[in-house]
Amino acid sequence: MGCPFSFEETMHIIIDGYNLIRQSDSLRRVERLSLEAGRYELIRRVAAYRRSRGHRATVVFDGWMTGPAHEERHRRDGVHIVYSGRGETADEVIRRMARAERGSEFIVVSSDREVAAGAMKAGGVAISSPEFERRMGEGETAGMPRGDEIYEEEEDEDLAPRPGTAKKGAARKRSKRERQARRSLRKL
Repeated sequence: MGCPFSFEETMHIIIDGYNLIRQSDSLRRVERLSLEAGRYELIRRVAAYRRSRGHRATVVFDGWMTGPAHEERHRRDGVHIVYSGRGETADEVIRRMARAERGSEFIVVSSDREVAAGAMKAGGVAISSPEFERRMGEGETAGMPRGDEIYEEEEDEDLAPRPGTAKKGAARKRSKRERQARRSLRKL
């Protein structure tokens, strides 16, 4: 049985941990039991998603107020876990990681506008926490291609003439950045 993904095509998904937990009804319920339970459940879900899709995944949590004096890094079930050091927020860590990823394919998961803007400025793609959670749920059925993964040509589907419509001018081709973002999001 072949591997459902190619390691050459993997991208790095950087997740704003507490942002995702607090944007998710189900993860918020788990977090009410304890902060640790919420983190553990998020890591469990991301690990399952990572195994099905083959992407590198890093979850970043705030530790800036009561956390460790220095940034801490761990790994569980193939997921990299980063706790920001005291005095540095998870948002700052994510923006720094995005800058370090410049030139490679990466997606930042956060509903925070500044974090998303930092990711895009560094050449990555940003996706909201609720949207990523939805796609993670779809990832549980991975192995079967989604409709948007079957044909690469569908990327510019809005450029094809529609029956009964007269062409009224030059088609608007998506910018290189928009095409790259669509390709990255299609891999999720």
